[in-house]
Amino acid sequence: MKHTFMAIALAALTASTQAFAAAEPLKAQAPGFYRMMLGQTEVTVLNDGTVDLPVDQLLQQDAAKTIAALQKVHQTAPLETSVNAYLINTGKKLVLIDAGAGSLFGPTLGNVSKNLALAGYTPEQVDEIYISHMHADHVGGLSKDGKMVYPNATVRADATEAAYWLSEAEMAKAPDDKKGFFKNAMASLKPYQTANRLKTFSGKTELAAGIAAEPSAGHTPGHISYMVQSGDQRLLVLGDIIHVAAVQFDRPEVTIAFDSDATAAKKQRLALFKQATETGLLVGATHLQFPSLGYINANGKGYRWVPLNYQRIK
Repeated sequence: MKHTFMAIALAALTASTQAFAAAEPLKAQAPGFYRMMLGQTEVTVLNDGTVDLPVDQLLQQDAAKTIAALQKVHQTAPLETSVNAYLINTGKKLVLIDAGAGSLFGPTLGNVSKNLALAGYTPEQVDEIYISHMHADHVGGLSKDGKMVYPNATVRADATEAAYWLSEAEMAKAPDDKKGFFKNAMASLKPYQTANRLKTFSGKTELAAGIAAEPSAGHTPGHISYMVQSGDQRLLVLGDIIHVAAVQFDRPEVTIAFDSDATAAKKQRLALFKQATETGLLVGATHLQFPSLGYINANGKGYRWVPLNYQRIK
């Protein structure tokens, strides 16, 4: 009887530790949104995904310097680079700043509308979409299969930006390897143009209560940053003022091959970093690591990125 009991106990123990089936890795992160309050305005950062960029070749400095800077923060080239958008709920309007890449950059991007839904909103609720510039990773998510992803939204963009990227004449003058930028912008904006839902503005403009366009041309001819304000709290959404944190905070003079006007892009970065440092602005930027919110501090001749601490919604 004693031996029988021990055999039963051993069998039970073996069964309790046995793996009945292999669990397949899910290979997916948690939903990519981060929510915070800016005064009385709700800000939700929506992650579009990441894309590998050969930043050692794209940044306009010796590749060895870029690789060394990346290695200091345990990164490598190509660099897995975030793409982010910003959903601003003022209480009166629901505004999306940029729309991600949609299907234009491959399967690792295109998640803005999905993460918007997971954050508790629907595309139909979006009232307006403010575009920082018309590169594909900012406007590709506007449309899908030739139809508006945000059917009730009006798209707002700088007049110079729209006149450049939506021009057949400008595309004809562009080098062959740049024509795709124009074609992607045209395809992404066309459904909104057809529906008379593309409205342009010029210069510093208040587009909605608490949201103002801040001209920052250089990366593209009509690049715009956006200032969001509620009470005495402000958030500056920089757009593509910076691409590679490991390099361009320490050396903001380093430009990137995507810049239309490298000299102007460098000037804008230096001015906006200085402004953010001196005024203590909260900032966000499309290609900073998700959730891409934080502060810029002076650091010798350069700057240092200070990520926002995780906050509970109050």
